[in-house]
Amino acid sequence: MSTVPTLHWIGDIQGHLRLIDQTRLPVELIEIDCRDVETVWEAIKTLRVRGAPAIGVAAAYGVCIGVQSVIASGETPFFEQLRKTADRLASSRPTAVNLFWAIERMKQAAERLRGRPTPEIAATLLAEARAIHEEDRQMCRAIGRHGAELLRDGQGVLTHCNAGGLATSDYGTALAVFFAAAESGKTLHVYADETRPLLQGARLTAWELQQRGIDVTLICDNMAAQVMREGRVQAVVTGADRIAANGDSANKIGTYGVAVLAAAHKIPFYIAAPSSTFDLSIQSGREIPIEQRDPREVTHGFGRQTAPDGVAVYNPAFDVTPAELIAGIICERGVIRPVNREAIAAMLG
Repeated sequence: MSTVPTLHWIGDIQGHLRLIDQTRLPVELIEIDCRDVETVWEAIKTLRVRGAPAIGVAAAYGVCIGVQSVIASGETPFFEQLRKTADRLASSRPTAVNLFWAIERMKQAAERLRGRPTPEIAATLLAEARAIHEEDRQMCRAIGRHGAELLRDGQGVLTHCNAGGLATSDYGTALAVFFAAAESGKTLHVYADETRPLLQGARLTAWELQQRGIDVTLICDNMAAQVMREGRVQAVVTGADRIAANGDSANKIGTYGVAVLAAAHKIPFYIAAPSSTFDLSIQSGREIPIEQRDPREVTHGFGRQTAPDGVAVYNPAFDVTPAELIAGIICERGVIRPVNREAIAAMLG
């Protein structure tokens, strides 16, 4: 696996965020430096950095960047700039709850130090962002350990979109399950959906699995049913961007369809996500906001026109898989099953 981290902080409180530009993968491994809030916002908005946990970490560092210019300006300008920065970053993408969770955690860290010197508050913010980063790394490892126990040696597993190290701080969520299984000596064959329209499965998941030496076969999204019917898949594992209190889970568009197909073929469908992806303020998936993206992602994918001029396009970035289709949710604390309000509350305390 490439030793280049998905994202990391360079320097002290006047430093900057460096991250892999995932829009250039798998052909080019390019890093970009984010030295202002707009660059962080653009990176999140355009999917240069993507995956709910990684978005949260990037936003936390973005808060640190946002207050750099007012560290010596006193408390009132500092907190006003903090508010503006948080609001701007929160506007980048609406569905991934880790984004809002991380921003709120950064704001609370600053609020606890009101009355203290602003350089001290800025240093605390950087420490908090680094803590969010490290905690995500540890949560991914734990998710991998718990999830690996659900898979048997020799199984075929299917995944949708990218929930690997590129989507997190280090190891991934869904892909962490595969990595941990391999490290425990199990041999898996992973089928990766290409994941239209931006091909995160083809560009990112297939690349990551190859880098790790995992046996992977890329399939088009519309091939999943046939692959299941042929008996090639015994489990499905995907990530999630927001999970409601009842277990309904939002993930990349197409995940719901995969879950329906898995149910039809009596194949267990698992979600792998850290506890920070749960939004217990939302009672069901009906309340999860679904991001609508640029129609040109469908009509002009990767710069080539593939649809007639003027055609209407519907391009939701996510869909919601109902809890009743999910065999278990793998988080850093264990496996939640059955997936319902009571089991979630018991696991998350």
